[in-house]
Amino acid sequence: MTPKNGAAIPLVLAILVAIFLVAPILIVVPMSFSTAVSFEFPPPGYSLGYYRAYFADESWLEATANSFIIAISTTVVTMALVVPAAFGFVRHRFAGRTIVNQMLMLPLIVPHVVSALGYYGFLAKLRLVGTHLSVIIAHTALSVPVVFLVICAALKGFDRTLERAAMNSGAGPLRTFLWVTLPVLRPGLMIGALFAFLHSFNESVVAIFIAGSTASTLPKKMFESMHLQSDPVIAVVSTLLTGAVMTGMLISFFLTRRPGAPA
Repeated sequence: MTPKNGAAIPLVLAILVAIFLVAPILIVVPMSFSTAVSFEFPPPGYSLGYYRAYFADESWLEATANSFIIAISTTVVTMALVVPAAFGFVRHRFAGRTIVNQMLMLPLIVPHVVSALGYYGFLAKLRLVGTHLSVIIAHTALSVPVVFLVICAALKGFDRTLERAAMNSGAGPLRTFLWVTLPVLRPGLMIGALFAFLHSFNESVVAIFIAGSTASTLPKKMFESMHLQSDPVIAVVSTLLTGAVMTGMLISFFLTRRPGAPA
């Protein structure tokens, strides 16, 4: 095998994996514009009928609104908890540091179904099941590990001599944080917030267990619609969710790209 052929194999594998990942999108997006009365690919014709049905259905709009409310609230609570924790974890040494790190990573290890059962049992005792607060609490717990890793990585790459220089110049701790630390860490903080939002917005397993009918989210509504009646409007919702995720990826790309770096 020549070096040239050996270098081409990873590229071919990457292309095949990309095709495998993109293939569902190439099917779902055209179906969302279909004129068929049920799921059919390729579509017999194209129209905006399913989109009109989505925006005219109060149940879909309510689920969408719930998803945005819960995702935004989860993002705010997660960032409020994780940012101080990440600063304390990265910049200080204390007993039990490894145990704390392992505890924070537990939601990544435990299957979501197991977590959902635990959240249901705990929140049911507090009579919170079926409320927005219950879903926000659960989604925050699930989002903490990912956001914690992102912000810790940003903090570890931060040059603290910038803070020392600012404080030696007469700036106080608060002024240093607002004018030096925060601007440098802003991309990492925004990416962490974006991950928390997308994770909550797309989460379905825990929502199915604890959201109930009052706080039903978009993924939960999609599951119920698919399970009960196979509503073709799901293709529209899937397309919108895919667009939201891709938008988030583009935002992450532009936030992490260094100024002057090639696109």
